[in-house]
Amino acid sequence: MTPKDPALVQASKAMALLLRHDPAAGGISLDAEGWTPVEALLRGLQRLGHPLDRAALDALVAGDAKTRYAVSADGARIRANQGHSLDGVALAHRAAVPPAVLYHGTVARCLEAILREGLRPMARHHVHLSAEPATARAVGQRRGTPVVLQVDAAALQAEGAVFRRSENGVWLCDHVPPHRLALLPAG
Repeated sequence: MTPKDPALVQASKAMALLLRHDPAAGGISLDAEGWTPVEALLRGLQRLGHPLDRAALDALVAGDAKTRYAVSADGARIRANQGHSLDGVALAHRAAVPPAVLYHGTVARCLEAILREGLRPMARHHVHLSAEPATARAVGQRRGTPVVLQVDAAALQAEGAVFRRSENGVWLCDHVPPHRLALLPAG
């Protein structure tokens, strides 16, 4: 299967569902840090109509440009690197000092609420930020014409905000207030 193979794309979406939002949909469970046995995930994907063998799963994980998933060192367990909406799953991302400026991609229809309320995690555990505007633009583009917001991470951290960095380089925080946001000009 190639990365653009529709079956692989659908299997990846099913993995995100099981590893981030609804493990019960595939009859699996996650531990407190989001791990589940690889064999359980493969059975869960089969239940959802997305059969993969271990080689195909490994190729999907390795070929994921956003490195959404991590496999344990012994190869027996798998988890999503971030983006969970489940209670009871809290990945142990260590606090880290962010770059002075981070970015968030969104779409124009969300901009008014964001500029009024700031960035909130919504159904997820954290607000997701990126170190490059191009990455934020790509994130926003998934839902329409992208809008990129610049986050004054240095000032926010000085105010006491805690930043964490996931294994795949996504910066996480609890909230970004509107006074720490600026609209990045298109381009």
